[in-house]
Amino acid sequence: MSPRKSPRRRPRPAPPAKGPAATGAPFPILRAALVQMKADRRPERNLARALDYLAAAAKRGARLVVLQELFRSPYFCFEEDHDSFSLAEPIPGPTTEALGRAAKEHGVVVVAPIFERRAAGVYHNSAAILDADGSIVDTYRKMHIPDDPGYYEKFYFAPGDLGFKATRTAAGTLGTLICWDQWFPEAARLTALAGADLLIYPTAIGGIPRDSRQDHARQADAWETTQRSHAIANGVFVLAANRVGVENGVRFWGGSFVCDPLGEVIAKASRDRDEVLVVDLDLRKVEHARRHWPFLRDRRIDAYIGLIRRWGE
Repeated sequence: MSPRKSPRRRPRPAPPAKGPAATGAPFPILRAALVQMKADRRPERNLARALDYLAAAAKRGARLVVLQELFRSPYFCFEEDHDSFSLAEPIPGPTTEALGRAAKEHGVVVVAPIFERRAAGVYHNSAAILDADGSIVDTYRKMHIPDDPGYYEKFYFAPGDLGFKATRTAAGTLGTLICWDQWFPEAARLTALAGADLLIYPTAIGGIPRDSRQDHARQADAWETTQRSHAIANGVFVLAANRVGVENGVRFWGGSFVCDPLGEVIAKASRDRDEVLVVDLDLRKVEHARRHWPFLRDRRIDAYIGLIRRWGE
């Protein structure tokens, strides 16, 4: 008879961090900040407020600051309006220049969502990653583009073409994705496999007017749950920065949050007000979780060919 196998146990809490991290970050404890805010109709006002919140986060010791999706304007995709293309700008451009100066001044890494004008008639929903010296170290273009009531993004944005990747920064190795990407486990997996210790989701999500408050609550719970599952399945931290307030009848949920590699929510913002959510992340938990739950080791990479097909055989 073969010896009985003991059931797999929940990983023990990671020990306190000591010494340098093995994750690419210079220190094992990363203090990160998510900026959640209501949008003003004036883009320059939103940028000024984001800069104020960035400075406040840095004053509290943050070394990574994440802004919400399309933070520089109200969420304009509730309708198809050609005039809204005037909100777009290049990367680099005015917003990355202003945030780059702030990043250098405060010594912080910034994930800065941008409505990117790539060329005449070609636009992307993007995020520039600014390192602590103010330079643009990488750009991510949103891969999954929704087309739902109140979220008519296919009218505005071409699908991303830079792939899923991880970016080494002074704050660690970041995997940036954007909003609708957060519902796709394939995106989270490929970004983690690229080397990310953190999955970062700038977001603009809320409930449309025709749905009830109960519907909104269930949807918000599903939104949080699917991202927590990405943290568990990939052994990474997840940071989701959402906007807040009511715009054109859409009630944005706020509730920006951070969860650890076991999916535990360790910090969460309010549902109805501006907030700078600051949280300490022990990056050693990534290695600890993956040692105890070796999902990446046990992947059957020879058996996943079906994932490249839309459906069935």
